[in-house]
Amino acid sequence: MALKKTDSSKLLMAVCSSVPISDLLDRASQGSDKLHALSTIISQDLNSHFPPIGQVIMPRPSMCHTSSLQTPSDKQQTLQVSESDLLSLARSLLQAWSDPLLMGPAAQTISLLPFSGGNDIGQDRISQLINFNFLLSCFRRDSHKIDSFLKVLRCRATKAQPQMC
Repeated sequence: MALKKTDSSKLLMAVCSSVPISDLLDRASQGSDKLHALSTIISQDLNSHFPPIGQVIMPRPSMCHTSSLQTPSDKQQTLQVSESDLLSLARSLLQAWSDPLLMGPAAQTISLLPFSGGNDIGQDRISQLINFNFLLSCFRRDSHKIDSFLKVLRCRATKAQPQMC
């Protein structure tokens, strides 16, 4: 017997409602924390092997493909953002990383990366290292934002005082 769309929606809601939102946010926050820590370790390791010239010519973070997304710049601003907006920002950042090398309609209002696009991040080894390191630095920055947003949401879900978030 096949389930109708409304039946499957009700079933999904029943399953989701059995897990407290604070638990879901806690799990998401733990995962994002691990992801950000991993991106930091990889970035530090790559920088230790990076030629000095590459560090000088690497594009600025303002050139990241997610830079056009308006996100809070610090903790105080983040604490002022509503829960729905924090979720929306985290979702937008995550979607932007589903395929950061893909250009075109999927990028929507997101600016282009500083290289030609496609799956080609450079022809020579130095270009590849610079472009990969640049993408990694953008990912590290965005994973930190997502982690921060999820931690604020988790804190709010547990009804903690704002100064504790």
